[in-house]
Amino acid sequence: MARPSTTAGVKDSALTIHGALQAARLGQHFAKASLRFTHIFSSDLRRAYKTAEAIRLARIELMVDSPDCALAVIQSPLLREQDFGFYEGKRFYARSQGTNKTGKDAHREQQRGNLDFKDVESNESMALRMDTFLDQQLLPILRDESQAFEDTIAIVSHGIILSVLWKCFLRRFAPRTVSLAAGLSVGGGGVTPLEHLGGWSNTGYLELDIGPRDVPVDGQSFMLASSKDVGSVEKAPENQHLGSMTSDIFIGHKIVIRTVNGKEHLKDLKRTGGGVGSSKFDESQKSIETFFKKRKLG
Repeated sequence: MARPSTTAGVKDSALTIHGALQAARLGQHFAKASLRFTHIFSSDLRRAYKTAEAIRLARIELMVDSPDCALAVIQSPLLREQDFGFYEGKRFYARSQGTNKTGKDAHREQQRGNLDFKDVESNESMALRMDTFLDQQLLPILRDESQAFEDTIAIVSHGIILSVLWKCFLRRFAPRTVSLAAGLSVGGGGVTPLEHLGGWSNTGYLELDIGPRDVPVDGQSFMLASSKDVGSVEKAPENQHLGSMTSDIFIGHKIVIRTVNGKEHLKDLKRTGGGVGSSKFDESQKSIETFFKKRKLG
């Protein structure tokens, strides 16, 4: 029997068994691709943080990095999912018959004047959070000229807020400086605006390369990965305000989009039936693969 759909925003929930398997697959996929992350940012909600940890630990488990590797996940509350307020963890309100209003809109009207009612976080608030994250946490790394755009950065967050982050990030670049990698197509065949690349699947990722214009891009890399493992998340409405261009750090640079909603790591992974896959993941239990890993010879 399917679980009822609920709003899952800032409610802190653990990964399910299936979600933990997806996160492990993602980490292994990046490690086998020889991606050596210099920074890993994550929402401080458990389902995102544990996904980020899976990315960090995969290189150690596959013996690519040593256990004393100093890289740590940087948790930030700015990267939390949209706050659904009153509707956090609740089932979706069904549309009433004979009206064009959504069930949530009808309920919101009923709550007018209720000082204790907390509405859903606005698009403006989410854009402000993402601009703050860019200016305070991401851009200082990119301003470090000693790195010369050689960082590889992962940002692990949630579906709706990642879409807002991408739009805010995109606004930092000049027109016609963002392109798709050769052979990459997005959308359903028509013209898809870059700010509407589509939603992220659970542990799906957006891969970007950033570098100077008119120079082949092979240094700066970004991975924006989604962890929205608990319940269902409503699609965010169109953003009318997405922050302003508050930095000129990207003038003279370009983005090449390498992957959109990458899911190669999920090939042949099926959810365990009988509701087991949706159960909370018990970190004290080890998968059978653990018992067959080669021991490191020293």
